[in-house]
Amino acid sequence: MQLNSSIKKILSTGAFIPAHPLALTKDLKLDTARQKGLTNYYLNAGVDGVAVAVHTTQFEIREKQHALLEPVLALAAETIDKAGKKQDAFIKVAGICGPTAQAVKEAELAVKYGYQLGLVSNGGLNNWTNEQLLERIKAIAEVIPVFGFYLQPAVGGRLLDLDFWRAFAEIPNVEAIKVASFNRYQTLDVVKAVCESSRAQQIDLYTGNDDNIITDLLTTYKIPVGSTIVEKRFVGGLLGHWSVWTAPAVRYFRDILAYHQNNSGSLEQLLALNVNVTDLNQALFDPEHGFKGSIAGIHEVLRREGLMDGLWCLNPNEVLSAGQAEALSRVIKSYPALTSLS
Repeated sequence: MQLNSSIKKILSTGAFIPAHPLALTKDLKLDTARQKGLTNYYLNAGVDGVAVAVHTTQFEIREKQHALLEPVLALAAETIDKAGKKQDAFIKVAGICGPTAQAVKEAELAVKYGYQLGLVSNGGLNNWTNEQLLERIKAIAEVIPVFGFYLQPAVGGRLLDLDFWRAFAEIPNVEAIKVASFNRYQTLDVVKAVCESSRAQQIDLYTGNDDNIITDLLTTYKIPVGSTIVEKRFVGGLLGHWSVWTAPAVRYFRDILAYHQNNSGSLEQLLALNVNVTDLNQALFDPEHGFKGSIAGIHEVLRREGLMDGLWCLNPNEVLSAGQAEALSRVIKSYPALTSLS
């Protein structure tokens, strides 16, 4: 499967893609009505796409006792279709995990439900060599266009060196890379690797660095490659942070696009806004406790907004950390323009 040219244009121009959470009942069953409501919340906020079955959706949906991967993918796709979003006008990204055989089956499932890209996690494969990981990516890329994913180790990712990303960028059907390393050095590794590759103009960079969203989106990297300078920037975001307070985030994202396209708006104001958004993310993602409250923090905001009934997660350890609820109350009060429902 190759990426539709219309979808590629949206991806390359810059897309706003929230990572879709998982709405559960108290007995840990899929809350179908709330799950549809979340999808419609994102659609009504004006997003360019959604990412489903990713970290924010909880990796545990794949466990046999829950068996929620296919229902979650199917429900989101059905809701998007019923909302009138055409296949060539809205980006649907499916999370893909596990060893090669599992990952290929998940890619096939994503294609079955009309997802155009697979966000491929390398989590849980810490003992695999670069070569093994790359062969796995090649197998997945034969089924679905690949959205690379550098997930920070604190939430299940693994460190990946510059050599890995250099080879990764050369794989046909890799269309984009999400960098969620939460680390400037590791972020730079990916940018350098893409700029140095023969596919520098084919691969789009997306920020997943929820701690540095606006600065990532504003920065143009100028990387020396031989006797030339290759320019590259993060054109869009695929972010768990954007699963809450979505409508205000869409607005500031459009302001950033206008800054790049028309040189309109104030760079100073956008950089100041980055500090406010990072403050929001600190309360939401709980870095003080190793990000243990990140999914629960998203759920708490959505619960307060009436979009979820509770904070229930498939992993019983996914709960708010001490003081996190109070931190969320503080930032919501401090930044009303950034934390409104619409």
